[in-house]
Amino acid sequence: MDFRKTEFVRSAAKAKDFPNDPSPRVVFVGRSNVGKSSTINAVVGKKGFARVSSVPGKTVFVNLFRVDEKGWLIDLPGYGYSKTSKEERERYSNLIDEYLTADQENIVRIYMIVDARHKPTADDVTMVQWVRHYGSPLTVVANKLDKLKKSEIEPNLARIREVLMLGEEDVLIPFSAEKGTNCDLLKADIQKAIEEN
Repeated sequence: MDFRKTEFVRSAAKAKDFPNDPSPRVVFVGRSNVGKSSTINAVVGKKGFARVSSVPGKTVFVNLFRVDEKGWLIDLPGYGYSKTSKEERERYSNLIDEYLTADQENIVRIYMIVDARHKPTADDVTMVQWVRHYGSPLTVVANKLDKLKKSEIEPNLARIREVLMLGEEDVLIPFSAEKGTNCDLLKADIQKAIEEN
């Protein structure tokens, strides 16, 4: 599968704009400003492909990308940015819920981006519970690995596993969008998820 042949199709604000073909979807979720867009850009090998913003809370739609005519890469709005109005946060939340509900049968794996430097937030824990509720396979991508000292990596990954209550079947990938650390591992995981379904 050639990730460079990924194309932006559209931004969806309502269920009628979600993809309506049966091909597999991989879904990216994460807090605002955790590096979701940068992670997508690293995977497809195109800088600035998914818009990277220094202002959290900028992804307000479900962004739809077609991967090499084989499946969909779905970028959900970032959650948990406190400076967004209550109404906006509610809208994001409803849109995420609407997508996960409407497209459930085609979702083959959910990729949750967390910050490797910090303990996952209550919002991250809620998102994992949501993923469990929908029964989707989960890969957690611990981004910003390059910001850690070597001695901090293992304890931080163990903390992420513990706080998110990850099981043996859940994949945890230490990752750096900035340096490309383990990008091949992430791409292989996505490819496997799409091609096996």
